[in-house]
Amino acid sequence: MKAESIIFKSGALKLEGRLAIPPRAGTAAGVVICHPHPLYGGSMTNNVVYAVSGALTKRGIAALYFNFRGVGRSEGVHDGGQGEIDDALAAIAFLAGRSEIDAGRIGLAGYSFGGAVALNAAMQSGRIRAVAAVSPPEMPDLGGFTRPRLILCGSEDSLVPASFLLQQKERITGPDGAGAVEVISGADHFWYGYEEVLAARVTSFFQQHLPAPVI
Repeated sequence: MKAESIIFKSGALKLEGRLAIPPRAGTAAGVVICHPHPLYGGSMTNNVVYAVSGALTKRGIAALYFNFRGVGRSEGVHDGGQGEIDDALAAIAFLAGRSEIDAGRIGLAGYSFGGAVALNAAMQSGRIRAVAAVSPPEMPDLGGFTRPRLILCGSEDSLVPASFLLQQKERITGPDGAGAVEVISGADHFWYGYEEVLAARVTSFFQQHLPAPVI
């Protein structure tokens, strides 16, 4: 696996990240991963971020994970969510511009705060083919968003209870049936001990919705 440290621009800010590209012939699908809340210790070194990025690359999908503004070596300060949506959109554009990546097969994922950011960014980006949010504390209005979406939560999550997301299942699923809410039994908000289960489900979702072109 080829992995490299990267710097990309979000407006006037420079953000740091890592890009892992699986060894393969031709271009690969790619997924941008957004980390949890910066003010509570969230960064791109989070356990869920690592687990998802590793599982994706093992299955032939590139993964770009990065630090939001004000985190680690990324410039700027925390912006309460709006600037972080801009950061996610900048990461998507950077990934799409890489020669190793098929710009027509890009997904977006996020965990906790990053899950809410990912959902909002996906609605603003025509590049995103599918989006997965893990334990998002907020659910934006997905009306009109018809691309595949997966919401994952833990049955023992006391910060973002499964009931909060299940109450919105019909709205998330949508009339097109392209959305899904799934509860992982036993997992809490931090997913310790359940990283492999979570990462396998997210990876399976993206394998389904970012398939390799038929030659």
